[in-house]
Amino acid sequence: MSATSPSRPENGEPAGDSTISLAARHLTKRYDKRAVVDNVSLDVQQGEIVGLLGPNGAGKTTTFHMIVGLTRPNEGRILLGEEDITRLPMYKRARQGIGYLAQETSVFRELTVEDNLHAPLEFQSISDEERTARVESLIDEFGLERVRSSKGYSLAGGERRRTEIARALANKPRFFLLDEPFAGVDPIAVEDIQDIVADLQERDIGVLITDHNVHET
Repeated sequence: MSATSPSRPENGEPAGDSTISLAARHLTKRYDKRAVVDNVSLDVQQGEIVGLLGPNGAGKTTTFHMIVGLTRPNEGRILLGEEDITRLPMYKRARQGIGYLAQETSVFRELTVEDNLHAPLEFQSISDEERTARVESLIDEFGLERVRSSKGYSLAGGERRRTEIARALANKPRFFLLDEPFAGVDPIAVEDIQDIVADLQERDIGVLITDHNVHET
């Protein structure tokens, strides 16, 4: 498993005036004395895209789980700017701007696309008008108008992935971790997702992405 060099906007610098980094320092995770992640370090700045590449079983997903708070490392630290967030639960990391898209399907199958996008906003202290405006903006931006009333279980691979990404962006994260986002989607949808990832960079969002196919990433 290896981290690729970060991609930055054309001016060579992250887009914002005051950016922070998300960093992993010497992460190690063992199960039954077997190290599935061994001494991994990486950094991603806001406005950068960093790829974490390696074959299946290399520990990419476990590394992501440690960064987002699903799994605690045996050794190492997670830093958001200067703050050590290694022991923070996942929901507190999300509140601090760390978004996550799992490799497995995470769309709410029995909810419509529109309701999927509303779901993460229900717990935010924003007005109904702002909540509705944010959902409408995401539907427009991700080309979901045609399927806005469709249930999650009926979506094709590309539609499902766009819905999942839009939902993860509803909370306006500063960093977005995408675990194998090209898995299970057709070649046209792969190009769509690549365009979405490039757009995230332009928004000053730091993107950390895993894949086993260097050509897609």
